[in-house]
Amino acid sequence: MTSVALARDAMATRFEVVLHGENPVSLRAAGEEALDEIERLEAQLSLYRPTSEIARLNARAARQPVRVEPGLFRLLQHAQQLWRESGGTFDITVGPLMRCWGFLKGSGALPSPEEIEAARAQVGMQHVQLNPKDFTVQFLREGMMLDLGAIGKGYAIEQAADILREIGVTSALLHGGTSTIVAIGHPPDADDWKVAIEYPKDRRTGVPPVPEATEAGEEGRERSWDAKLGEAANRPEACPGLLAVVPLRNESLSVSAVWGKSFQSGTQTYGHIIDPRTGQPASRAALAAVALPSATETDALSTALLTVGIPGHDAIANLRPGMRTLLLAREGENLRVETRGIAEASQRR
Repeated sequence: MTSVALARDAMATRFEVVLHGENPVSLRAAGEEALDEIERLEAQLSLYRPTSEIARLNARAARQPVRVEPGLFRLLQHAQQLWRESGGTFDITVGPLMRCWGFLKGSGALPSPEEIEAARAQVGMQHVQLNPKDFTVQFLREGMMLDLGAIGKGYAIEQAADILREIGVTSALLHGGTSTIVAIGHPPDADDWKVAIEYPKDRRTGVPPVPEATEAGEEGRERSWDAKLGEAANRPEACPGLLAVVPLRNESLSVSAVWGKSFQSGTQTYGHIIDPRTGQPASRAALAAVALPSATETDALSTALLTVGIPGHDAIANLRPGMRTLLLAREGENLRVETRGIAEASQRR
């Protein structure tokens, strides 16, 4: 059996796909088509491209209803459903707060309380009117801005994976920036794909640094996949920074962490995940992981889980049957791990 690996930069991250099958030519063509779809969706969903549908929507929807492509309309409906189900902790209208905290085009800056309150008045999915009769979107308040950063990458990966399945690919792993992963089938030599989650680097607690989630195994991959994790499934003691190994088969996994982008003011560190209910950076957890069939949902719900932390863990984990979750939170100077269906690495030793 042949393995083909492809990569492409899009959505300010690197997407990689590894495919297994009998025909390397057809596998490569399938992988390229999937990556082309991710690039197409970036052109549609990007907040930063003035020609994108989202940019056009943000510029006009407060003045008049704006018609959007049906696929985008369905994504916005899905986002509104997730906003409702998550109690407002996932909200694609968070754009004004991201801008207020300096995270849209910069590394962050501390706003005044007045600036936060002004931005909060422009946030809330209840102020977005979706009309399914003509696929139009209208903002009911001035200054609103959609930011699909917490769902767009998962949606793009899910659409790309659907293309692979339609072509007939039965064994593949696709990830974007290693924070959202889709597993199709299983690798030739195992019953499932094994994905390692390592502790994020925490400036205050000194937890060992390793980025988000990475495939555990798959010999011969380029170094960005971190070959040492090939031992993680069977020898977790060889990876002291390992938090968990998650088996995936026809399933998706997303990992959200507060330290992806952050800044420090005085003794306080502020991360880029903003709680839309309070207007403040999320501080109840350091890392959250969600596994479900839909990458669109894992991307969104991992953000919601990171926002609610341990007090809201059960509420998020119970939103979908069979959802598996992991949460890493601080309790004073210590770290606490809570899991629902994902075995902590220390439990595997």
